[in-house]
Amino acid sequence: MRILLFLATNLAVVIVVGIVMSVLGIGSYLEAGGTSLNLTSLLIFCALFGFGGSLISLFLSKWSAKRGTGTEIITQPRNANEQWLLETVQELSDKAGIKMPEVGIFPSPQSNAFATGWNKNDALVAVSQGLLSRFRPEEIKAVLAHEIGHVANGDMVTLSLIQGVVNTFVLFLTRIVVFAIDQFTRNEEGEGGLGFIAHFGLTIVLDMLFGILASCIVAWFSRRREYRADEAGAAFADRHAMIGALQRLKAESEQEVQMPATLTAFAISGGKLSAFFASHPPLEDRIAALQNMK
Repeated sequence: MRILLFLATNLAVVIVVGIVMSVLGIGSYLEAGGTSLNLTSLLIFCALFGFGGSLISLFLSKWSAKRGTGTEIITQPRNANEQWLLETVQELSDKAGIKMPEVGIFPSPQSNAFATGWNKNDALVAVSQGLLSRFRPEEIKAVLAHEIGHVANGDMVTLSLIQGVVNTFVLFLTRIVVFAIDQFTRNEEGEGGLGFIAHFGLTIVLDMLFGILASCIVAWFSRRREYRADEAGAAFADRHAMIGALQRLKAESEQEVQMPATLTAFAISGGKLSAFFASHPPLEDRIAALQNMK
């Protein structure tokens, strides 16, 4: 969930950046009356906006997660379950050597959880009502440990840096392609071309298309980090409990409990194409990796 919210925010920022660049920034990297590109200036320009978009997404991650999921932060526990959640997260945070994150619950019948935040000492960990109602306490603790592992490993910061590089090349490649098409449509006297509206529209469409395709790279990184977070769940809580949590989620998925693939924190299912965009590896692979741990 944190990956999907981050990617959605980032894509929105990149599109806005693309609009701004198309309206105001064209002259900063075009030379000779618009007939040649200054690639160095273009790359610097795209890097500034690309990393800027990624960092904005990172700093907005907690806010967008709270708003997007309806997470209610536990400030004063109202019952024994909330008190247990706070105490468990505090225990796991101490083991991981990080500051206690905010703890929240969001209203979803699906078994779900996420962690996000711009740094490991200013994070948010949240679980769904569905997970609290169906998982055993030791399994919930393992899930929380998994999320704490993401925070302690600095996954959101590393993800943002990778996303910044990806954004840079999305913006860079789009403008090279649009420039090439514009030059191809001109006559020998240099007249014609795309025109402002076509140039603007094609730029936005390609920003979106390349941005979606580039998310495969971010998803690949996310899949690799899940194994490390599983290891953290096993280390901070219990390996058998971590395996049990994944097995329970796998059983729910197989029973087709209402669990939309686009909002699942632990697994995204689908065909071969969707595997490239999946932010999490198959559950059976993760279970096997934990079972084979020494």
